[in-house]
Amino acid sequence: MDEELLELQRQFEFAQQAKSSIRLSDRNVVELVQKLQELRIIDFELLHTVSGKEYITPEQLRHEIVAEIKKLGRVSLIDIAVTTGVDLYHVEKQAQHVVSNDPSLMLIQGEIISQSYWDSVAEEINERLQECSQIALAELAAQLHVGSELITSVLEPRLGTVVKGRLEGGQLYTPAYVARVSAMVRGSARGITVPTNLSVSWSSLQKLLYEMDGASGVAIDISFFQSLFNGLVKEGEVLGSLRAGVHWMPNVFAIAQKECVDSFFSQNSFISYEALRKLGIPQPVPFLQSRYPEGMPLVTAFVHPSLIEMLDAATEDAFEHNSWIDSLSVLPASFGAQDAYKILSLCPSVQLALKSNRALIFGESYIFSNGFIKGVYDWMEKEMESFSVSGSSGIVLSDDSHLVNIARVGNDSGRVIESNETGNEPASSKQPIEKGPKKKKGKSAAESGSDNQEYVPTKSKKSQRKGKDSSSLPVSDSKPGAKKESVKIKEENLSVPSEEWVMHKIMTLVPDFEEQGIDDIEIILRPLAKHLRPMLINSWKERRKSLFTENAERLKRLLDNLQRKLDESFLNMQLYEKALDLFEDDQSTSVILHRHLLRATAAPIVDTLLHDLDIHNKLRNGVEVEEARNSESGSLSPGERSALAKSFPGSLSNMAFAVVDALEGKRVETFMDAFRALAEESGLVLKKLDKKLERTLLHSYRKDLTSQVSAETDPVSLLPKVISLLYIQIHHKALQAPGRAISVAVSRLKEKVDDSAYKILTDYQTATVTLLALISAATGNEEDDCSSDRILTKRELLENQMPALKGLVLSS
Repeated sequence: MDEELLELQRQFEFAQQAKSSIRLSDRNVVELVQKLQELRIIDFELLHTVSGKEYITPEQLRHEIVAEIKKLGRVSLIDIAVTTGVDLYHVEKQAQHVVSNDPSLMLIQGEIISQSYWDSVAEEINERLQECSQIALAELAAQLHVGSELITSVLEPRLGTVVKGRLEGGQLYTPAYVARVSAMVRGSARGITVPTNLSVSWSSLQKLLYEMDGASGVAIDISFFQSLFNGLVKEGEVLGSLRAGVHWMPNVFAIAQKECVDSFFSQNSFISYEALRKLGIPQPVPFLQSRYPEGMPLVTAFVHPSLIEMLDAATEDAFEHNSWIDSLSVLPASFGAQDAYKILSLCPSVQLALKSNRALIFGESYIFSNGFIKGVYDWMEKEMESFSVSGSSGIVLSDDSHLVNIARVGNDSGRVIESNETGNEPASSKQPIEKGPKKKKGKSAAESGSDNQEYVPTKSKKSQRKGKDSSSLPVSDSKPGAKKESVKIKEENLSVPSEEWVMHKIMTLVPDFEEQGIDDIEIILRPLAKHLRPMLINSWKERRKSLFTENAERLKRLLDNLQRKLDESFLNMQLYEKALDLFEDDQSTSVILHRHLLRATAAPIVDTLLHDLDIHNKLRNGVEVEEARNSESGSLSPGERSALAKSFPGSLSNMAFAVVDALEGKRVETFMDAFRALAEESGLVLKKLDKKLERTLLHSYRKDLTSQVSAETDPVSLLPKVISLLYIQIHHKALQAPGRAISVAVSRLKEKVDDSAYKILTDYQTATVTLLALISAATGNEEDDCSSDRILTKRELLENQMPALKGLVLSS
């Protein structure tokens, strides 16, 4: 086998030394290589050189690259491309292959650098550092034509071994220099006794070093001082706490700070956040919570549970005595209203009272027991009675409020409509509203607003109801346009009572409030008044509602009775009026009959109407009227009639005055017109006397008179009844004649009756006049026996003539 190899070597060497007889050109060689590659005889990659006259394999290129790196340590890919004559593309590709297979190499910015190169560079840097004490990385990076980050990454693993120094803030320092500066930082930090911003201290050290080393000194960055300081704190050579990296609080200050806080808190059971901020504690709540877990944080202070217990005992005592308490009077003076409110909410008794609605907090610091508020409410509810009834005007409202009254009550509906009316009645019709005892001066709504209020219960003629439903009394505004404004009540305008009134009454009841300042009064009374006022208004409304409901039923009954009485009495008035026509030719007698009819028949009608309208006006205004007043009223004097007419609102008052004046006049026709106008304005329907009704009434009147004449036993009272019955039988007229007109009435019957009947009438009339004259004369001398005998004699004579007189009317 060895012999064969030796033989082959000899043949190969001979073939190489033999001269070829055929020479190939470069082009032939290239074509030959391409043919061999096509035939896959050459199955490996070949790279052309830049000259195109040489081929090189990738393995050979990589080998040359590695050889260049081992030779120089740091080579540029461009230089390798020039040396090898291979295109830069192929060089970069193979360089990446070489670097990926060798961890000690790195490809940076078109250069391949080995670790051995960096070791030599680190040795040079160390030599230079020992000479200069400090080197800037930026300077090294500029010299080596690399980035500062690369220099930093290369030097960091070699610090302490190859490079004897410390890298800080882009600077390299020697250990001796670091120890010197560290000693300065240690001394400066230990000299700080209060919270300090370290940046100021480092600036001072930086200036000091510059002055010590002069212009040739090393420029130190502030971050170097901070790094050294952080190391000292970590090693425990400097005691304290660091916040936000630059705010240093030395341990000695923290100890003094905590001792001060502990001393104040233990003595006072509270401490304000402002005091802690002055001590340099920016976040007092977390600090106090961590130090005193049992404490409670408020808005401006931190309190111990003992302070809450003290306030809880005071509030519980106030609840037991149905009183109130200002928590700020119990708490320290530095506490605010918000603190008081929060500490109140922490008191167990207050929590229980608020949960069970036994207490209320007003003004954040004032707490009132429910018993106290109820006592004030009950007292003020009694005071509110003056808002319901006051004098004859009814309701008293506060300033700028509207009046509420009943606008309509009908047979078909018992509902009450409340309306806001602003009447324009004359000043003479106003009456004082409040006549109660004088109150203490203040902003009382009942005192300040009573002079400007008045009712206007008037009715427009256009809105008068007509037809069968004649027992209702609708009342509306005297102005047609005002009807639209009197449909509904606006609750927001109802200010009974006003807050000022409530506040004034509270101060009157609780004089202790006056001792508070003006601001405190507003803080206390305004919320309390706002709490009580809706309750008082609801109570007032409920009382008014019940009163209106009750009055509505009474109004309906009153109006029905009034209409019924007027139907009967006014028809009788019309019936009696017709008899006056028989005496129009005798002026003196006519006047006597007119006045007699007005005083005897019309006056009770007017008194009934005025009396019932007055009750109606009071009921619809919410004024309580005793049931006894609804009964039949007695006869009124002219002054009383005028007073009632004056109390009516608007045009109703004027018409009532006209009726009162006509009642004192001499003509029935004038009275009838005025009375009809008043009834129409009041919404009452007066029946007109027609022929059918006249016959019916005459028949009834005649029947009644006949029974009265038949049963009459008084000789004096018999004659007027007989005369009236004769006029019904003869003239078909119901005559109402007074004593002064009897003689004329008798004389008018002379031609209507026979002589015997007329003689009976004249004799009886003469005897009656004589008897009345004797009685009148004897009135001044009751002991005159002679006069008494004459009176008895004359009376017996008349009694004997009574059957004959009765026979005149009963026999027909």
